[in-house]
Amino acid sequence: MAYAAGDSILDDHYNGFLTGSSAGAYGINHIQGTGAGEYGLGLTALTGTSAGVTIQASQWNSLFTGMDNVANHTNDTLTSTAARSAGDSIAFVSALQTDLNTLAASVAAGSPNATAVAEGGELQSSVASARWNNSHIVEHSITFSSNAHLRYFFNAGGTMRMKFTRNGNGGGSATDKDDSVDEMITAVGNFDLKQTTSTRSGTGETLTTDGLANGVRDCSTSYLVLMRLTQSSGTYTTMYIQVSAKLDAAIATAVTVTMRYELNDPDTGDDEYTSGNTSSIDQYENFIGITDFATHIVAPTTAQGLASVYTIASSAVVSNTTNA
Repeated sequence: MAYAAGDSILDDHYNGFLTGSSAGAYGINHIQGTGAGEYGLGLTALTGTSAGVTIQASQWNSLFTGMDNVANHTNDTLTSTAARSAGDSIAFVSALQTDLNTLAASVAAGSPNATAVAEGGELQSSVASARWNNSHIVEHSITFSSNAHLRYFFNAGGTMRMKFTRNGNGGGSATDKDDSVDEMITAVGNFDLKQTTSTRSGTGETLTTDGLANGVRDCSTSYLVLMRLTQSSGTYTTMYIQVSAKLDAAIATAVTVTMRYELNDPDTGDDEYTSGNTSSIDQYENFIGITDFATHIVAPTTAQGLASVYTIASSAVVSNTTNA
């Protein structure tokens, strides 16, 4: 039905603003309630009206308040949600639906503009067992109490974050290879796995495999490479960091996200110097110091409109392998 100024809005159309779940006609409950797939924030659903019952100003205001609360979190601007009193006119259906679809698009993208998120403390840290000259490979996982909680977390802007550091030289002095690792660490910065994308906060070096357009919703039960970053210049241009992610099941039922972090040094000729042949050279001149991969989460908060938020149930070190 087409509306004109002064027309009454039908009860089933009002209910559609609450419960709609089809493309272009999303309702607030699908966006902020249970939802499905990339929709839903786990908030309490609004109650619809019965056929033939006059819709009250208070019901419209409940809808508008719900929309405004989500918009405050997603940082979207709405045009149709000013509070109403009995006798006031309601914005055209098209304006309301446009605003609802805007909110739906933001949630489906993982609320990329949300600022009501906060990084938590270190969940897991995996440190190399000693100086090494081959690879340091780590797998960390985060697990949710249900698939719905996983969806709500990432839909609201939650992130699984990796931080990479080098914790000293392992008893020797820093080497040229350590300097190269430090450059790689700076180039990665914080590595974030989000709803539909992945990002690194650092810049530089060579992005030899670019999977950054992928997020948790693109993952399956096999590892998906999100990034391979290779040393761009200097002596160690075969050195690279690779980050991958996988789920424990299809995205519709998964509860665990696992990320695999690798620092690989394929460079040859890195034999350890032995006592009597060092000629005042560090025994581990061609080795890399003690590297450390750490997992954090950046979790949604209630600071800007959401009544409740969801987070992980647990985290774990799946593996930590140093190959010298």
